[in-house]
This record gives sequence, C-alpha cells and structure tokens, in this order.
Amino acid sequence: MSNLEEYRAIVGSNTLEELYHLSQYLEDKSVLHINSTAVGGGVAEILNRIVPFLCELGMEANWEVVKGGEDFYATTKRFHNALHGNKSDVVTKDYMIYEDTLDQNLSQMRLDKDFVFIHDPQPAALVKNRRNLENHWIWRCHIDLSQPDPLVWDYFKSYVEQYDACVFSAPSFAQRLSIPQVLISPSIDPLSDKNRDLHPEEIESIMERLNIPDDKPLVTQVSRFDRLKDPLGVIETFRKITPYVDARLLLVGGTAGDDPEGIQVLNEVRERVLTDSDIIILCLPPTAHLEINAIQRASTIILQKSLREGFGLTVTEALWKGKPVIASAVGGIPLQILHKQSGILTHTNDGAAYWLKQLLSMPEYAKKLGANGKEHVRQNFLLTRHLKDYMLLFLSLEHPATDFIRL
Repeated sequence: MSNLEEYRAIVGSNTLEELYHLSQYLEDKSVLHINSTAVGGGVAEILNRIVPFLCELGMEANWEVVKGGEDFYATTKRFHNALHGNKSDVVTKDYMIYEDTLDQNLSQMRLDKDFVFIHDPQPAALVKNRRNLENHWIWRCHIDLSQPDPLVWDYFKSYVEQYDACVFSAPSFAQRLSIPQVLISPSIDPLSDKNRDLHPEEIESIMERLNIPDDKPLVTQVSRFDRLKDPLGVIETFRKITPYVDARLLLVGGTAGDDPEGIQVLNEVRERVLTDSDIIILCLPPTAHLEINAIQRASTIILQKSLREGFGLTVTEALWKGKPVIASAVGGIPLQILHKQSGILTHTNDGAAYWLKQLLSMPEYAKKLGANGKEHVRQNFLLTRHLKDYMLLFLSLEHPATDFIRL
C-alpha cells in the first residue's frame, strides 16, 4: 500500500506539509470508524484507505463493521430507500429488528476511543449507549437526505441529535438539527488499483480477458445494480441514440453485502437486454478494482444516470481518468461537474441521449471536458483533502467552546 510521501508529486508539497502540521495536534488520539460492510461500495473503499493514513499520521485508527443477518440488511435497505425519498414500505417490525441487531452489536463492541465515527444509518443507533462515555461522536451521512420520508427520518433524527456533529456530502442534504452540521466531500485515492495510471498494454489485456470488444465507441456506466442508479434508464437512453450512432453500451456493476436487492435488479437488467449484442452486462466482484480502472480508461464516454446519489464516487473516478462524463444533476454530482465545463449535467433520459450523441460526434470538445474534470478532481476530491478535513473536524470537537483555534 502507498504511503503519504508518494502523493507529493500529485498534490504538491504544501498539501502534505499541512497534513503533517495538523497531525501534531492529534498525536496519540484514537478514532474508531464503524459502518455496515467491509467490501463493496464507496464507504468501504474510503475507509480501506483513510484508516491506514490516519495511523501513519500518528493517530490510533481502527475500523469495525456491524454484524447482522439477512433480515437486518433487508430492513436497512428499506430505511435506505425511504431516506432517499422513495415511497416507504417500512413497517413496525423493521424498527424492532434494527434495534435488536444493534443491541447485540453493542454488547460486543468497545466504544471508548477519543472519536467514534459512525457511517450511514445502518449503525446510527449505536449512539444510544454513549451515556457513560466522555468521548466525541460523529455521524457521517453518505446518502442523499434532501427529501427523506418524514416518519423514517424523524426516527433516525432522534439518534442523530445525540451525536456531537454530523457530516454531509452536499449542502442540499442539510437538515434542521440541534447539533453542528459539517460539509465534507468524499474522495478517491489516486494511487489505488482503481485509480492509478495503467499502461495501454495492461488495459488491453484486461479488456480482452473480460471479452469486451474495442470495435466501437464504448459508453459505460459503473455502479452497483441498484434501482437508484437507474440501470434501466441507461438502457433506454442508449437505445435512443442507436438509430444514429454506432456504439456499444457497457453496464458494469456488482453487489454489496448490505444490499439484498442487487441480484434482483441485475436479473431485471439482463431480462431487458436479452440478445442485444451492443449492450454488455458485467457483474464483477467487489475486489475487481483493476478491471474497473481499465474499463473506465478504455471507455469513450462515462454515464452516471442516478435518480438519487450521495456523492457519486464513480463520477469522481471517471473524471480523474480524464473522461467526458454525462451525469444526473442529483446529490453531490453537481459539486463535481460544472455543466459544459468539467462534464455534462442532465435531468432526463432525452437530455442524456442528446448529449451522448453530441459528445460522440465532437471528440475534441469531449476531450476538453475530460481534461477540465481531471483538474477539478485534483483540486478538490483527492484523499489528502479528505484527511485534512477529518483532522480539522477532530480538532474542532476537541475545542467545542472556541471560535478560533490557533494552529
């Protein structure tokens, strides 16, 4: 795994020196991150990188995953959909399953670190047992809370307000809360297998191994098979352009341990495509980072047609590879894409199809969008900025009654 010094050539010396300076004030402090899955999805990928770097910067950083059965993950998926604003099918029994599962986890966890950092709604209620602890608790929300189901949100809000602070990925997710709210965007690691530079021969070899032909421009969406990622909308969008443009669509996804709907959505997508040879569906394991990297780099245009989105790290990854991206203007995506400057924002399938045709016929403009997008990511959405924001948050919680902290 990379160490921080290897990032100096990418982010500059000033960025690293800031991290080292801040770390002096947090030396020997401890932090425990808790989420709901060790593999699959952006949260697990971020924690996989950020926890070792916090250790390198002198903190004692650990990461635990809550344990639950199929009924727990089916329940939290219903919570997830309701908090994203979909019609709620949450029932009374779901709350009981949720409470019972987290009570079992609480009986096996030590939560006495200086900072307890809880990610997303699945483990949010762990805060109920902080009464006798004199440490700091942070709730990190990675999902789109702009239009939550009010009943489900009221339930979670009663737990969220027991934290010292909560962190959102976009300003539109802010809620009326009695605790401080902080905006911190997620990030990607430019040196991970998913994002590092690849030799052309390496890309070609991976594409051959995956049986992805290179005889046509490749339009790609990389996302979990989740209805909120709108895979059927992607197929509809692509079919709108096929009478005019010869291209191939690649839908690449996988499943995550905390998403029981993934297989069902994948089957629906396969049924919609049937024998269409210009649409390829790939379900890859959560460890297929190099494969995702090669596919994004081999693609002509990247789509992200999400209906709801927390931040959209697949957009960040594609922009970092200098690819033109067409994406829905939802969640944190507008923070990453400035329309017609660092990518294209759309609101409908017709709009996405229009810009898909435009960019396939205007490669120089598409190339310029990709270059601008990469620089935007370099300035704002790399791992080093994320580390800095987290350390500043820790310091602010250590000085709750101070307006200014001299560093």
